Amino acid sequence: MSSFGSVLRSLVASVRRQTATLTGTDARSAPVERKQRAADNHGRPAEFATVEVDPASVGRVRMTYVPSTDGDPDPGEIVWTWVPYEERDGRGKDRPVLIVAEEPAGTRLAVQLTSKPHDDSRDFVSIGIGPWDQQGRPSWVNVGRVFRVHPLGMRREASAIDKSSYVGVAAALKDRYRWH
Repeated sequence: MSSFGSVLRSLVASVRRQTATLTGTDARSAPVERKQRAADNHGRPAEFATVEVDPASVGRVRMTYVPSTDGDPDPGEIVWTWVPYEERDGRGKDRPVLIVAEEPAGTRLAVQLTSKPHDDSRDFVSIGIGPWDQQGRPSWVNVGRVFRVHPLGMRREASAIDKSSYVGVAAALKDRYRWH
């Protein structure tokens, strides 16, 4: 079996070299680039990608607490989606976000969760402990970064936060961005 694997690897390498020669690309970098693009949104089409948005540019935002564990991301629910890193270099990772509003186009606005304590920052609002963190750690949301989540870009629903925590997050977002 190991000789078959060697032959197969050799054949694949040969095809990559030939493809690189025909396309003018580096055969070693092409697979990495494809892998990076696929990892950026877990292989989902780019139009479903979670993206960071300028909160001032999203227009009128109506925040209403309406969680419903129906498979769709609803305000008040924590969902998992690919989130771009703050460096905005095309990389990111799968993270929990709190859905805070639904936009007319069907996309959702969200803020990122963290379990790293942030008691002294106006960018972070405590939402307590909940089933979204299997280790039972307290969580905060970062109101300093707002994301647009497409329902087809999320990986899964985790759970809903309680209404009083949602109201606290909504108040912080309204105060910071002058949302209604």
